[in-house]
This record gives sequence, structure tokens and C-alpha cells, in this order.
Amino acid sequence: MIGFFLALGRASPRRGVRGFVFFYTWIFRATPTLLQLLFIWDALPQIWGVFRDNWFTPFLAAAIALSLNEAAYMAEIIRSGLLSVDPGQELAGRALGMSRRRILRRIVVPQAIRIVIPPMGNEFITLLKLTSLAFAISVRELLTAAQDFYSTNFSYEEAYAAAALYYLFIVSILMFVQSRLEKRFTFSSARRRVRAVASHDAR
Repeated sequence: MIGFFLALGRASPRRGVRGFVFFYTWIFRATPTLLQLLFIWDALPQIWGVFRDNWFTPFLAAAIALSLNEAAYMAEIIRSGLLSVDPGQELAGRALGMSRRRILRRIVVPQAIRIVIPPMGNEFITLLKLTSLAFAISVRELLTAAQDFYSTNFSYEEAYAAAALYYLFIVSILMFVQSRLEKRFTFSSARRRVRAVASHDAR
């Protein structure tokens, strides 16, 4: 969701909005994810006192850092999908009296989403693997649990094999969902084309 609104901001007629989005994507794409995690957890409470309370847990800090980081990449993916739609279709929508919001919802987004699903699926998988970096701020994630297991049982091969199987299982689910989404939107687009041709022939 953050990436979607950032992508719209890049196309905003307001220079200030475009500048903010460019600065945001530049910062989060140019700095390491681990540095962002450490900054959110260690430095942010020193800047804003509200983050010093007990509600600000390592898990929440990791969720914020990874979400903000991934949004910068998602914004570029979504922006490329939006730009792939023929501008003439938006002009046609305006000629029909449609608002910009309705043009995005009915014309641009349905076509762009078919293009952005594969790279977005890759980003979700990358995000899953990036969660292993959260151990640096004391989050007990999958790899940390595997390390705790072999530190008590001294069974390295079992611990790492179990962690690998969990990652493979979760990634397989994400890949399955991605393939289903691709088929769904491809078939939906094909049905719309058939209906449009049928309507034209009927006229």
C-alpha cells in the first residue's frame, strides 16, 4: 500500500510531492537494510521519546523498517506498471467525463496489475528472506530459532535443514499464490476482451 501511493506521488503534478517520493526511494534504496533496522530500533527512540515506551518492541521495529524499505522498491515496480498502460486510454477516460480516481480504478490499475504481479512476487520472497536480518535487533525469527536449537543440541545439520525446509515451504506457498493471481488476472483480461468484441459485433 505504501509503495502504491509512492508510485502515484511520482506522477503527481506537484513538484514537492515528486521531490519527497524521490528522496524517500533514494534513501531506502541506497542504504543497507541492516542499517535501517538498527536505526529504527536504536536511533529512533533517541529522536522521538514516544518510541521509548514498552509498546515499541523489536518485532514492531523490524516490521516498520522492513515495510518502509520494501515500499521503496515496490514504488518503482508499481510505477513501471502504471507507465506501461497506454496514455491514450487515460485520455479516453477523461473524454468520457471520468474522474482521475475512477480512471485509475477502472482502466489503469487492472491493466498494470497483470504486469507488476511477477516482480511483486519476487519482492515478497526477498522480503521473507530479509527477515533473517532482524536477529540484529533481538527478534527471534526462523534462523535465530535454528541457531538456538543447534546451540543446545549441537546438531547443525538438523537445525539448518529444518530452517531451509521452512523457507522452502513458505516460498512455495508464495509462488503458488503468485501463479494463481497471474492466471486470474490474465483470464479476467481475456474475458473483458471477448465481451468487448461481442458487444462490438452486436452493434
